Amino acid sequence: MSLGQRTTVATLVALSAGLLAARLYAAAHVGFGDSEALYASYALHPQPAYLDHPGLVGLVARLVGGDTAPAPLAAHLVTSALATTFPWLVALCCRASGAPWGRSLVAALVVAVAPEIAVGLFALTPDLPLALAWTATLACCAVGLRSPPAGGRATLAFATAGVLAGVSAASKVTGLALFAVLPIAYAAPQARAHARTASPWLGLGAGAVILTPIVAFEARTGWPMLHHRLVDTQLDAGVSLRNVAALLGGQLAYLSPLVAVLAWLAAREAWRARADPVGRLLLASFLVPLAVLVPLCAWSRVAEPHWLAPALLGLVPAAARATVAPPRRLVVAATVLGGAMVVAAHAWVLAPGALRLAPASYDARLDLSNELRGWPEVVDAVREAARLPGIEPGDVVVAGPHWVICAQLEAALRDELRVGCDTPVPDDFDTWWPRARWRSADYVLWVSDARFGPPALPAHAPLATRDVSIVRDGRTVRVFTITLYGRHARA
Repeated sequence: MSLGQRTTVATLVALSAGLLAARLYAAAHVGFGDSEALYASYALHPQPAYLDHPGLVGLVARLVGGDTAPAPLAAHLVTSALATTFPWLVALCCRASGAPWGRSLVAALVVAVAPEIAVGLFALTPDLPLALAWTATLACCAVGLRSPPAGGRATLAFATAGVLAGVSAASKVTGLALFAVLPIAYAAPQARAHARTASPWLGLGAGAVILTPIVAFEARTGWPMLHHRLVDTQLDAGVSLRNVAALLGGQLAYLSPLVAVLAWLAAREAWRARADPVGRLLLASFLVPLAVLVPLCAWSRVAEPHWLAPALLGLVPAAARATVAPPRRLVVAATVLGGAMVVAAHAWVLAPGALRLAPASYDARLDLSNELRGWPEVVDAVREAARLPGIEPGDVVVAGPHWVICAQLEAALRDELRVGCDTPVPDDFDTWWPRARWRSADYVLWVSDARFGPPALPAHAPLATRDVSIVRDGRTVRVFTITLYGRHARA
C-alpha cells in the first residue's frame, strides 16, 4: 500500500470515527422524525407491504424493537453503525468493479461526506436497507461479470446479486429497477457466456421469490400501494417548473453542489465505458431508475429529491474505474464542502443555542429538525389525560389530524392506547384502527398542533384541554393541544 493510500485510509477511518461519534451523540438526544415514527409503527402491525413502502423496513424495526416498535435510541444505535459502514461498502463495490484501491477509497471518502449519506442514513427509513442492498447487488454482479463463466466464483456472485436485488425491492419500490438492470448487464456482448449459464437467472428467480408475499398481499387487497402512490396522494399532480426546480435544487442540497458536479462528470464517464460489461451494468443502474423517477418527480408535487439517490450510487464505482479521473482539486473541494455542510447540519440539530442564530424571519413550522424533539413530553401528557377519574382506559382512543402526529403517538404508546388518524387521504391507520371505530368511542383524546384544525366529531363534546409547549433554546417551536372529547350522552 502506497503512502497516498495509507493517508486516504487513515482519513476515512478518522472521518468514520467522527461521524459515528456524532451519530451516537444524536441517538442519545433526539427522537424519531415523523416518517421514522411511521416506519417504527410498522413493527406493531406486521404486513408484507404498507401504503408507502414494502414491508422490509417494518421487519427491521420489529427486530430492533424485540417484536414491538423500537425506541428511538435503540433504532438509532443500529442505524448509526450501518450508516458508518456504508462508505466502506462503497469502496468494496468500486474495487469489485475494477477500480484500483486508491481511487476506491477516495470515492468512499466523498460518499461519506455527502449530506444525503452522512445525515440521511442516520434515520430508520427504507433508504438505509435499500442503499446497502443496492450497492452490494452492484458489487456482486460486477464480481460475476469479471469472473470466468460457469466458475464457482461467478455462480455465487450472480446468485447473490439476484437475491440482493430482491432485498432491494423489498426495501423500497425503487429496487425493482434492478430486475431490469441486471438482465441488461447480462445481455452485453462480452457477457453472453455468463448469460448462457443458469446462475444469473436463478439468482433473479430467487430474488423474485422474496417479493412473492408482497405481490400476493397487494393483489389480494386491490393494489393499495399503487393506488396510494399514484392516485390518493397526487390530487395536485402535473408537470411544472416548480417540481423540476425542487428536484434539481434538492440534488444540490442533498449531495452538496460540488459532489453534484462530480456526479455529472461520473455520468459522462459511465457513458463512455458502456461497451464494457461492468460499465454497462453501472450505466444501466443509473439510467433505468432515472428514466422512471425523473418524470415522476417532474409530475408529482409530493415527490422528494432523495428518490433519485439509488440511481446515483452506480456513478461512484463508474467514476472510480474511469480512465479519466476527476480533477484532484475538485475532489478535495467537494469533500471539504460536503463535510462542512454535514457539520452545519449536525450543529443545527445538536448544538445548544444554535436556534439563537436563526434570523428574525425564522418559521419553526418549516424546520424539520423540530420533529425530533418534544414527543416524550407530549406522550406523557397523553397518558395523564387518559387516566382522568371515572374513565376506564379501554374507553379512550387517541387520535390526531394527520399521520405525522398519529405515527409519533403510535410508535411511543405501542398499543398502550389505541391510536386512530384523520389524515385527509386514506392512510395505514385506516386499516389498523378504522375511522368509524375510533369516532364511535366514548372518549377521544385528540392531539394536534397549530398546523391543523379541530376534529369533526359531532357526537362528542370537549371535556378538558391542555397545551404542551416545546421550547428549544428559549424559543417555543411547537405547541401541542390535547383535548378530551366525550360522547354527548356520557358528557
